[in-house]
Amino acid sequence: QLVESGGGLVQAGGSLRLSCAASGRVGSINTMAWYRQAPGKQRELVAEITSGGNTNYADSVKGRFAISRDNAKNTLYLQMNSLNSEDTAIYYCNAEITVIGKLYPKMYWGQGTLVTVSS
Repeated sequence: QLVESGGGLVQAGGSLRLSCAASGRVGSINTMAWYRQAPGKQRELVAEITSGGNTNYADSVKGRFAISRDNAKNTLYLQMNSLNSEDTAIYYCNAEITVIGKLYPKMYWGQGTLVTVSS
C-alpha cells in the first residue's frame, strides 16, 4: 500500500513537500515515481528515482522539483519549489514493489494527493 501526504493549497512561488510511504509486506522496491494529472489532461510523469538513486525529471519541473527516497523507511519524497498554476494537479505516487514471499515485482499506485497553486 502506498499512502501520500503533503498536498494542499499554496500560493504561486511557494513550496510544498509530498511524501509517499509504502507499507505492508514490502520486500524490495525498485523504481519509485511521482505522476500528476491536471483537470482535463492525461496523467504524466513528474519525476522518478531508481533504487540506486538515479533520477529523471519532466522538463517542466527540472530545476524546481527534487525527488528523493529513504530506502530504510520505504518512503518517497517530492520537494516542489517555485510552484505555479500549471503545477495544480492530483499527484500520485507509483512504485514497483516485490512483496515478501513473491517472486516478481508489481506496480502499485497511491490514492493521490491534491496540489492547488493559486495565482
